[in-house]
Amino acid sequence: MNLVKTSFLNGFAVVVRISCSLVINKILAVYIGPAGYAVVGQFQNVVSIISNLAGSLLASGVTKITAQHFEDVTKQHAVWRTAVRYSLGASLVAGTNLLLFEDMLSEWLLPRSDTSSVFVWLALSLPALTLNNLLLAAINGKKEIGIYVISNIAGSLLGLLITGVLVSNYGLYGALVAFSINPAVVLLATGWLVHRCVWFKTHFFWGLMDKSAIKELTGFGLMGVVSALSGPTVFILIRDYLTGNFGLAEAGYWQATTKISDTYLMLVVTTLSVYYLPRLGEIKKAYELRAEIIKVYKFIMPIVAFGAAGIYMFRDFIIHMLFTPEFLAMRNLMPWQLLGDTIKIGAWILSFVLAGRSMIKPFIITEVFFSALYFFLVLMFTHYWGLKGVVMAYTVNYSLYWLCMGYLIYNELHKMQRAERFNE
Repeated sequence: MNLVKTSFLNGFAVVVRISCSLVINKILAVYIGPAGYAVVGQFQNVVSIISNLAGSLLASGVTKITAQHFEDVTKQHAVWRTAVRYSLGASLVAGTNLLLFEDMLSEWLLPRSDTSSVFVWLALSLPALTLNNLLLAAINGKKEIGIYVISNIAGSLLGLLITGVLVSNYGLYGALVAFSINPAVVLLATGWLVHRCVWFKTHFFWGLMDKSAIKELTGFGLMGVVSALSGPTVFILIRDYLTGNFGLAEAGYWQATTKISDTYLMLVVTTLSVYYLPRLGEIKKAYELRAEIIKVYKFIMPIVAFGAAGIYMFRDFIIHMLFTPEFLAMRNLMPWQLLGDTIKIGAWILSFVLAGRSMIKPFIITEVFFSALYFFLVLMFTHYWGLKGVVMAYTVNYSLYWLCMGYLIYNELHKMQRAERFNE
């Protein structure tokens, strides 16, 4: 795969996804307001945690191992079967618990009792949701960029249609149901697109688990569990803290600010996932890794900096276009948020190396530590600077994370060089 070509092809999907996301943002802003926006953000973090624990956490491992053993289809099939078998079992366990504790989860996480049935929808959707993520991971590892792009476009359009219909008819409850079932519905499109591929047969994805595949996926599973729990959990805790200390509407302003970041960074993040992660799995030499990191920095960072600067300049127009006048208070959060976005991507370019090279221990330690540090900084900064402190904490935390990643990757490159000299 070529970085520019992959970014260009992926750009089509991202343009559609961003367009759909902008329309969905406007629909949510009009129909549910800032307070409802905070509840939706809370539920999306819950969906992220549960879907990852139900098997989606193995997706990066499936991509990496599929790309690494590109010519060894037997190895690929063993990994696919193992990932699917685990995911279906985990989905059943997670779905059963959602059905048993729906009322308690609704009161605790949303917090309201009239939306408990959305967890039923989520439980029923889990198997299809996780299977779609694993299938997309295999497509990515096989470097079927065309199918990957079209599937993502179809998913974006279906998500817009479902969300628009449900929110306009059922308000906040419809939004929660939509975010429960959207990822699962996409499996229909992905399956239809891939069923004619020579490398795809349903029996390649079903069968007994393979011991060697379990061993290879275990590291990614551990990293996935940590990512699934640390990031979204901290966002849930921050949102609860903001709601309790500043109000639900203020939590909604922060949620809307982070949504803008997620939207404009979508091209960068998906390029890293589609091109960079499989490429890291192929690299064996230190000089290749260093060159790849520099190439990605040169390509990605100007895009991020330009995007952040443009959003800052036109932030009032963007708020009016994407949301409603009720959300204007979020403009004060955007300068620090946009600076933090740029720093975050700089750090992520290095942190992807941890996953790409299966550096499990440093990945887990840094994920847990910096997630906890983020929450601590939010508590400290909001005490002195109010709501703006939450985005200040975001920027400071990712600055420290970037320094840490730089130190880890510097050591990894030197370790690779020593090993190469020893083997000569």
